[in-house]
Amino acid sequence: MKLNLSATDTRMRLFIYKIHIWLGLIVAIPVLAWASSGLLYAWPNAVEGGKIESVDATRVRVLPSEALAKASEFAGRKLPITALTLLMRDGRPVYQAIGGMGADSLLIDAETGTAIKTPPPGVLTRYFRQAHFYFFAGSWQVPLLIAFAALAGLSAISGLYLNLKLRFGRLSRRS
Repeated sequence: MKLNLSATDTRMRLFIYKIHIWLGLIVAIPVLAWASSGLLYAWPNAVEGGKIESVDATRVRVLPSEALAKASEFAGRKLPITALTLLMRDGRPVYQAIGGMGADSLLIDAETGTAIKTPPPGVLTRYFRQAHFYFFAGSWQVPLLIAFAALAGLSAISGLYLNLKLRFGRLSRRS
């Protein structure tokens, strides 16, 4: 009878061990991507927009209303701009016009009035945004984070169970 319980106990421990390993892998990969992308902020200028510069107001020659007109002129139609932000980019004051161009935004040089499409983000910026669920998860951000937290909790509990079983199993065999 004791041999039967030991075999069942061994199978149960093996089953929990496999669940623990798989849960660890499922949770670890997204968490590592998330953490490693957060480390990009430690590298200067690795993520576009990660550096905040004060706007040099003395260099601004184009009024916001003129910048909106330049954006519409560049697009060839009146754009429904939802945000116009004055910022420094590559050492120059620019207006960033968002809205009306789909996913694209426009940059209007605040000194000359020249308008261009905002260049696509670099590889590190795209990685940062995707790993932080900006563009990856959409409306699933919160449910995914809750699910990963629950899976991480299950992995931790199964690891604790295995550790306690191993530790107390060895102690009971010694006595």
